[in-house]
Amino acid sequence: MTEQSLITTIDKRGVARLTLNRPEVRNAFDEGLIHNICDTMGRLGADENVRIIVLTGTGSVFCAGADLNMMSRVAGYTQTENTDDARRLAHMLWSIYHSPKPTIARVNGPAMGGGLGLIAACDISIGVDDAFFALSEVRVGLIPAVISPFVIEAIGPQQARRYFLSGEKFDAERAKELGLLHELSPANEIDERIEKIIKNILVGSPNAHKEVKLLISAVAGREIDDRVLNDTAKRIAKIRASKEGKEGVNAFLEKRKPNWVAEEE
Repeated sequence: MTEQSLITTIDKRGVARLTLNRPEVRNAFDEGLIHNICDTMGRLGADENVRIIVLTGTGSVFCAGADLNMMSRVAGYTQTENTDDARRLAHMLWSIYHSPKPTIARVNGPAMGGGLGLIAACDISIGVDDAFFALSEVRVGLIPAVISPFVIEAIGPQQARRYFLSGEKFDAERAKELGLLHELSPANEIDERIEKIIKNILVGSPNAHKEVKLLISAVAGREIDDRVLNDTAKRIAKIRASKEGKEGVNAFLEKRKPNWVAEEE
């Protein structure tokens, strides 16, 4: 078995890379990996030196979902034990979705079941063009319950009906059409494409990144009424008065880089 199920590195720019490292089971997650992802996302989210989090898998598979050995164990659980186990998975996805740092899914290969939840929980997703995907839980008598809020938000309820019910495989082009992936890339070019996105993100304000994620969560799906208008007005007023807000505007007016942008950017 792989000794380290999650490899974490952070470069000098503050780009953290989390690599699912269980190639012997196609990077499927078990209780240990779920705990490690939650713990690591919490630490990185609180680290002011971390700017971006990239999630990927070792080898040629992104994530095969739940480990078969874990599924075998939970089959003997009571309903209470099963609920607690599912909540741990839900918290793992929540820790990615609600991270204050921009998150990028580097989808280096196929993803099944819960692996699609990991992708959907990230802010940006770039996948290799020969990957395939499946939400095949119904084929073993289960449902994609815990990942459903994230996947349905990504692809919409009508498309979820088809793929949740059929369990069929779909290719990377279809994943992009559905909105699960933002872009496709040949495998030998994916890191170059992600690097371009990283460089664009690093030009932005760390505080603005955190606030824009909160903004989207607050506004998405709501009726555009006085409450929403008042809320958005308060948000822009708050950030205009913030340290980074003032620095960014002053830098723009003075035609210089703001202080969060490294000289080489």
